[in-house]
Amino acid sequence: MLMGEIEKVTTQDFYTIKQRRLTISSISESVRMGGAVSAGEDNDELIDNLKEAQYIRSDLVEQAFRAIDRADYYLEEFRDSAYKDLAWRHGNIHLSAPCIYSEVMEALDLQPGLSFLNLGSGTGYLSTMVGLILGPFGVNHGVELHQDVIEYAYQKLEFFIKTSDSFDRFEFCEPCFVMGNCLEISPESGQYDRVYCGAGVQQEQEDYMKNLLKVEGILVLPLEEKLTKITRTGYNSWETKNIIAVSFAPLVLPKHRDNSKPKAVPLPAMFEVRTLQDLARISIRLTLKKTVAGPGPLPRRRLAHSGERLRRRRAQHCGSTLLSNRYVFMSRLIPGPMDDNNNRSDTEEEEEEEEGNCRILGEPVEEEEQEEEGEESREGGALLHEAPVNLLRERILGLPLPEPLKMYMLHYREK
Repeated sequence: MLMGEIEKVTTQDFYTIKQRRLTISSISESVRMGGAVSAGEDNDELIDNLKEAQYIRSDLVEQAFRAIDRADYYLEEFRDSAYKDLAWRHGNIHLSAPCIYSEVMEALDLQPGLSFLNLGSGTGYLSTMVGLILGPFGVNHGVELHQDVIEYAYQKLEFFIKTSDSFDRFEFCEPCFVMGNCLEISPESGQYDRVYCGAGVQQEQEDYMKNLLKVEGILVLPLEEKLTKITRTGYNSWETKNIIAVSFAPLVLPKHRDNSKPKAVPLPAMFEVRTLQDLARISIRLTLKKTVAGPGPLPRRRLAHSGERLRRRRAQHCGSTLLSNRYVFMSRLIPGPMDDNNNRSDTEEEEEEEEGNCRILGEPVEEEEQEEEGEESREGGALLHEAPVNLLRERILGLPLPEPLKMYMLHYREK
């Protein structure tokens, strides 16, 4: 090549470079908006996918995600999209993508008894998961701009407390939501151990967010298009770590008339004096839990149609097995060498092994059904679930106490 000559890039090389850039860009965009993991057919399958992709890495976070069905926070007509790794918005109601919530929960490093502030608390889905980890002596506050969203969040919270199968596996820190702009929090409000902001924060708003945090506290927020974890290591010292690239709508700035005084948003009291009755309920429930099977990892829940899906897969497997069995049956008519194991041929042993897995097409395989479908039973041709026994509930109902007190002990939960 002559001095000063510029090497020309061929059209093919340019096309290849462009394709690579587009691929990298599309991967980055999928993380920003969700779609980083495959969709699930139910909540548990979605959590499995998040675990496999290493978005969920700790047992506490996994148990919280499994305890709350994401679809319960969707409007009924949109539930089919609940198990996709995508953000969802309808009017003022908004849910971030599951992969984003997973990273947030892991970055917050939640522990029982901590105080938590959720800025832009929305539907309450994240606050409810956090409450399962904080336990009865934590603090769980949220600030939301829209009154209709707060009402929606309280509806979903009541539904979870009254009907969730997993509620009694935890001691819950119930979230409390207030309406207002999170950029107008009263200066007299206390600081928190953990803070999350669910809207895009600009550089000039960073110090305001940091001042909401206690020393050794953790702040997680989308800062300049990056989900960022900020740890307060001292009164004036901080550690910052970028987690992933994200795309959030920016914080709504407060609107004031020219001469009007900004209205500060008062947060709930950081520590309220608990009633003796409330403390007794917590203590009795904890004592009873020690006498029954502990909560442990949440069992995987299976939808009613999943058993039928397994049965179809077995039927397909049995069909392919029968084809080979027909060949084996026909080959029996042809004399073959005998072996020394009770005069049985290898072919006969292979046939018995196949028959052990699948006897006759359409005939249920009892051992597999017991192992894979657990408590599912066949009744009238339909798969039904046997309701799991809530041992804590049974123990409380068996106590020699007045009925209203038992209902209080159960948080007035429905069966």
